Amino acid sequence: MKDALKVAVIGGGSSYTPELMEGIITRFAKMPVKELWLVDIEEGRHKLDIVGNLAKRMVRKSGLPMEVHMTLDRRRAIDQADFVTTQMRVGQLGARKWDEHIPNRYGVIGQETTGPGGMMKALRTIPVLLELCRDIEELSPDAWLLNFTNPAGMVTEAIHKYSNVKSIGLCNAPIGLHKWLMNLYNTPAEHIYTEFVGLNHLHWVTRVEIAGVDKLPELLARREEYSAGNVPPSEWDPDFLVSLGALPSYYLKYFYMTDAMLDEQLVSKVHGGTRAEIVQKVEAELFELYQSPDLQEKPKQLEKRGGAYYSEAAVNLMESLYNDKRDIQALNVVNGTTLDFLPEDSVIEVNCVVTRSGPLPVAVTKVPESVKGLTAAVKTYERLAIDAAVQGSRELALQALVHHPLVPSVRVAKLMLDDLLEAHKRYLPAFFSRA
Repeated sequence: MKDALKVAVIGGGSSYTPELMEGIITRFAKMPVKELWLVDIEEGRHKLDIVGNLAKRMVRKSGLPMEVHMTLDRRRAIDQADFVTTQMRVGQLGARKWDEHIPNRYGVIGQETTGPGGMMKALRTIPVLLELCRDIEELSPDAWLLNFTNPAGMVTEAIHKYSNVKSIGLCNAPIGLHKWLMNLYNTPAEHIYTEFVGLNHLHWVTRVEIAGVDKLPELLARREEYSAGNVPPSEWDPDFLVSLGALPSYYLKYFYMTDAMLDEQLVSKVHGGTRAEIVQKVEAELFELYQSPDLQEKPKQLEKRGGAYYSEAAVNLMESLYNDKRDIQALNVVNGTTLDFLPEDSVIEVNCVVTRSGPLPVAVTKVPESVKGLTAAVKTYERLAIDAAVQGSRELALQALVHHPLVPSVRVAKLMLDDLLEAHKRYLPAFFSRA
């Protein structure tokens, strides 16, 4: 086992980086990261400088023998890395704004990972990440790629299908749920067991046990729910929730409460701005804080970002892989035979035992019959969209949109796709390269 690890962070200028830094510093005794390389592109140089200098101050305060490097040279950062993490956003928040606004024009949910907006983020992101994978294959073939670039499940499936890189996808929702349950029941994490079934941003929690006691019926009856800043609050129907027999991810509100969620989006768009515009304001405040030479720790305000705990989840996974901890984490991994109603090579989100050789999916004990159809439909859309991204195919992109449960018709899909592709033209060269 190596006693000096190198970690490369793709998208190192992200506002999440201080949380990642905090986790790496806290766990240094168990996971000795001696080199941390923060990588970004020219457009992100200013943020990289701010975040990188904060990271250096955090290390200096800790007194640990760790070097922090900031670079625009991705290959130099990846060379001989043990772990590569990705937290990138192709087109930055300006592109996310169009992912939200354009679907709304057509009376469709506009969201960065769900529905048409999620597809556009996948189309922009997958080709770039596959280029990154070519570098990893050449320079660090044994490295683990820990991906929490959204849409995490689709991106991870594309990496497994089109590269040889060892990759695991992860999300902040499972760790966020555990923190919420810890607070709700005033209990430590080791007393909590939850079972996840589904896909990234489309999962159901089918077991919630606190110190061995089944708490799921109680949570469903009280309509208790864990949510996040990037999904507006809307109350579940009590009869539906109890009869479902599972705690749905807050992202499932887009499917189960489409009318209410769309109304909330349209009202927000007029009065407070869409989520992209809100996040731009939050990030501006964060980077103002990050610039202070007196700041030497992760600020509390970072929790206002919808992706709070993403970085903590990544460090948890890193430590478990390095130390062969064999603990259970909810991850995005290749299905195999875990969910028998989905293709074996598809990526799903389920509990896994994390070993040094990688995560091993845990057999699920409960899969409500009512969730299988929606899961299969969204997986069909995902697989079409992944191939569309790789091939630059408008035809496959259209099929993906038409077969997404949130898109009402072929006519709407065609009009919306044309507008979305045109808005993101600079980030989608493969879709415009044909005569």
